[in-house]
Formats: sequence, C-alpha cells, structure tokens
Amino acid sequence: MEIAERLGGWSARHRIAAIVLWLLFVVASSVLGGMAGQQQMSSAEDSFGGSRQAIEMLDAAGIEDPAGELVLVHGTDAGPVIAAVKGTGQAVRVKEAARSGGKVLVSFDWKGDPDEAMDHYPAVRDALAATGVRTETFGSATVDLWFGKAISEDFERAEWTAVPLALGILLVAFGALVAAVLPVALALTAFVAATGLAALASHQFPAAEATGSVMLLMGLAVGVDYCLFYLRREREERELGRSAQEALRIAARTSGHSVLVSGATVTIAMAGLFLSGMPMFESFAVGTILVVLVAMTGSVTVLPALLSLLGDKVDAGRLIRRRRPRRQGRVLPAILRGVIAKPGLATALAVAFLVALALPALGMRTELLSLRQTIPASDPLITAYEHIAAEFPAKAETGEILVKGPAGDLAALGEAREQNGLTRITIPLATEADLDRARAAIEDRPDAAIHGDLAFSDDYNARLKDAVLPVFAFVAGAAFLIMLLAFRSVAIAAVSVVLNLLSVGAAYGVIVAIFQHGWGDELVGTTGAGAVQAWLPLFVFVILFGLSMDYHVFVVSRIREAWRQGMPTRSAIFHGIGSSAGTVTSAALIMVAVFSVFATLSMQDFKQLGVGLAVAVLLDATLIRVILLPAALSLLNDRTWSLRRRPTIGPPEPAPLTPVS
Repeated sequence: MEIAERLGGWSARHRIAAIVLWLLFVVASSVLGGMAGQQQMSSAEDSFGGSRQAIEMLDAAGIEDPAGELVLVHGTDAGPVIAAVKGTGQAVRVKEAARSGGKVLVSFDWKGDPDEAMDHYPAVRDALAATGVRTETFGSATVDLWFGKAISEDFERAEWTAVPLALGILLVAFGALVAAVLPVALALTAFVAATGLAALASHQFPAAEATGSVMLLMGLAVGVDYCLFYLRREREERELGRSAQEALRIAARTSGHSVLVSGATVTIAMAGLFLSGMPMFESFAVGTILVVLVAMTGSVTVLPALLSLLGDKVDAGRLIRRRRPRRQGRVLPAILRGVIAKPGLATALAVAFLVALALPALGMRTELLSLRQTIPASDPLITAYEHIAAEFPAKAETGEILVKGPAGDLAALGEAREQNGLTRITIPLATEADLDRARAAIEDRPDAAIHGDLAFSDDYNARLKDAVLPVFAFVAGAAFLIMLLAFRSVAIAAVSVVLNLLSVGAAYGVIVAIFQHGWGDELVGTTGAGAVQAWLPLFVFVILFGLSMDYHVFVVSRIREAWRQGMPTRSAIFHGIGSSAGTVTSAALIMVAVFSVFATLSMQDFKQLGVGLAVAVLLDATLIRVILLPAALSLLNDRTWSLRRRPTIGPPEPAPLTPVS
C-alpha cells in the first residue's frame, strides 16, 4: 500500500482527529511565526562583489546615510518652500538650493532613522501643498512610501481578485458550492500556515521583499490544484457507483500519489535555487518549498478527512445542473484522434509554433530594473524624477568611490569628503562608461570600492550569470530522475524534460517580446522596460519546471493507469488524456487566472512574472498536453514503457476502468 493511500485511509478513519490536528497546525504555525517576527534581508546580504564591499565598508565605519529628499520648485522663489519644510516641526535639515532654467531644486535630509522618514513625509507633503507653489518631490521617503503602498495594495488586490476567480472556476467545474469552497479554503489555510513557518525560517534565511507575494501566488495555484485533482477523482469514482470508502481509496491511490510526486518535484526544483548562492533566491526557495509542502500535506491528509466527514454532502449547494457523468464533447476526441493518427506531423507543427514563440528570447537583455523601469512611467513619482534629471542631471544619477583612509590621487575624481575614517568621493554614475572609468581608477586599490545603483546592478548580474548553469542543470536533472522513479520509463522522463524546455523557451520569448521590445505591452497596462528583470528568467525556469509536473504527472498517471489495465499504448493515450481533460482544464484555468492577476499589478517585476507564468501554463495545459505529449508518446508507442520490470515505486494496480462514452 502506498504512502498516499495509507495517509488517506488513516485520515478517513480518524477524520475528526485529522481535521483538529490540521487546524492546530495552522494556528500554531501562524502564532509562532507572528511571535518570532520576520527577519528582513539587509542590503549587504543582497549584494555581491564590489557593491557588497562598499556596503560593508559603510557599516564598519558606522555610517548610515540619512534619507534624502529633492523638491523641484517650478519658479525662482524657493523661500516659501524652504520655510514650509522647516515649519513642519519635522527633524529635517535643508542642505542646499540649486537653480536652473527658471526652476529651483531644494534638497534636505531627514534626521534620525532613515526607515522612519516615510512616516514623517505626509506632514511635509501637506505643508508644501499649502504654499500654493507648484512642486514635485522625489527621494527616499517618497520612494519608500510608493513601494510600501504598491506592495500592500497589490497584495490585497491579488488576494481579493485571485481567490474569487479560483472560486468561480471551481464552481463551474463542480457545480456545487461546498465542493468549490474546499480547495480554496485548504489553499488559504496552507498559505497562512506556511507564512508563519516562513517567518520562523527567516531567522536563518532572511526574507526578501517579494517573498510573501511569491508565496501567495504559488500557494493559491498549487494548493487549489492539488485539492482539485484529489476531489475530482473522488467525485468521478462516486459517479461510477463506487462506495464512499472505495472512492476515497482510489482517489488516494491515484490522485494522492500524483500530488505527492508533483509536490516532490516542485520542492526539489525549488531547492535548486540554493545552488545560486544568492540570498534572494534562497528566500524564494524557502517560502515556495514551505507553501508547497504544506499544501501537499493538507491535500493528502485533511482533505480525505473532510471528504469522509461530508460524504455526498460535498455536492451540497448545487448551483449548476450536472450533465451526464464522464461525457465528453466532440472537439477533444477529434483532435486526439488526428494527433495519434499522424503524430509526426502534429509534433512538427507544435514544435515549430513553440520555437517561433521562443525566438525573441535569443535577444534577451537582463538587468536589475531601475526605478524608472519598475514604476509605471505615468506615475507622478517618475514624472518628478524625469523633470529633476532633465534640469539637474548631476543630482539625479551619481555614485561614490569609498576609500579606507586617505584617498590619494582618487580625490581628484570628484567631490571628496572624509567621514569616520572613510573617504567618500562623489562621481557621476549614470552609464556603463562611467562605471568602467571608476573601476579602472580603483583597479589597484583593494581598499576602495564603488557604491551606487549602477554598480550594484552590474555586480548582481555578474553573480546571476554564474548561477544559471548549475541551477538549470540541477533542476532539469532532478526532474528527469523524479519522472524516471515515478513512471519507470526513460522515454517519459526524457519527454517530460524536453516538453518543459519548450514551454519555458516560449514563455521567455513572450516576456522578451512584451517587456523588452514593447510588442503589445499596452495589453498588460505597461510600457516596455527595454529589459527583463535580472532574476526573473532563472526563477521562472525553476517555477515552471516544478509547476508543469502538476499536469504532466496527473495526465501521464491516467495514461499509465489505462495501459496497466491492458489497453494498447495509443488507446491508453486517448483514454488517459480524455478522462483527465476536465480536471486539467479547470486546474490550468485557475493557475492562469492567478498568474494573470499578478500581471495586472503595479510593479514591472510582478507583471513580467505573471505574464511569463500565465503564458507557460496556458501552453503547457493546451498545446503541449493535448498535442505534443500524445504525439510524442504515440511516436514512441510501446517504447514509451522502456523499463519492463514490475514497478516497486508508484501506485499499485488501479480499479478497472470504465470506457469513456
């Protein structure tokens, strides 16, 4: 008896205990996480190379730069503005006023903790508005406020949009309110529990800013899908006349096993991010692994208990009249017959289409996106920045050379000042040429480092490039081995990896087309950034390799289930894909809906991530699962099942199949 069947059987027999234990686990995880608090990643921890050296030099000297703000005055008299800033009673220090083209730029620093500047800014904003002078503001406080508000509002919007969308799709899939609510409720409780566990883990692996959003995205998508697979199979078996106990046993043996394999694949794929040596990816990996493991555990434990408790009442609250069970339409069978009859032609056409989508990825340009690329171009904050940069370019994009002790000849490179034994030389740092000149100047000075956004982005990209090959190799190799163990077939394992690579390549191509070249960018409410967020290709690769196994494992399991009952391979392909089509379609729609919500959020990072994942899942559940997978397996025919020994790992012989009408 398999572990999924044992877990499901125990939970069904001890349903009250299983439900109570799950609720205690969710509450305990949440409470303990809240008590421990979340440890955020520091700037030094998320930096590399010379940029990290520069931050460490500032920390060692005990230097914490104050939060600075720039106020662009549209006029020649800055007196009222300066008086308004000073008159707020806030702890500010006006530094200077510069003039250019009939405008004045006032700069000031916030005294005290820089992280608290955004809390004091509203008072200054209101005072500036009261002067009647047209002003635009850009700086630490305004940027922090924008990101804080954007992340909070985006996170809330994602929750309140993605959850109803998933619920609506499940209502259509099951036609009953209780059956639709169960997967969403379990996914949300899994997310709550995983969030608490992630807070505890953050004391070992500090949390990146976007980790919570990534966990919500993955928790909803994976958690709902796992429960959907399990619940849909249990309902199918009941419709065939099985007893409640037998239906649960078959669901645990088949879909429960698929959930465990899929969860293990996502977990191992995400573990590959630890090979990157980058704390942000480690944070993403920890958060995703936790939410996937918790969702997987809930699907094979508390879900069987709830189904055992509810019985056929899971269909309570029926809103949609259910059609004859297991009846298929005409379109999918017609497509499958054509694909199985001419698999070579189907393979060639599908691969050609995916390769065409992937072609723009050959010119992919990655960089750590700047504020102007991350925040919508129409936002007043970016408008203010553009106006300041146009009138006072020297104030907009600068960096520093930091030197321990005297600067020597380096002092001639810019404005130098000594602070706590550290010499800080302000230099222009807006282009790669500026960065190259600065690096050439300090080439023989191990006591010097470059500090600034451009240097940080360049060092980050260099570290990222070193991480790509080991992570890609690990994830692809791990996926191959998991599929080999799950299905005892070299052919299936190889096909799985190749199909995943095709879907990832197509997703890359669409991301580049929209966000780098700007083709159709208005469709997702953005302006092409001219580049792809540096961390996104690696993260998308890992996520997609894990997520695609949701459908792949589920569909191939149904195909093998039919084959092991004596069907010829091609008949098993037809039966397996046909019988799983409804579940796969519902699961794919949920994932696409959740990811599409993220494509509507404010920040460019989330837009790119949402579009890439939504496109890949859509292709994966349609073109690949309906055409490429059956075509490839049909070409292999009986060679699909390359390892002939009776399996020792995987689900035992399933119950007899009922033909699809």
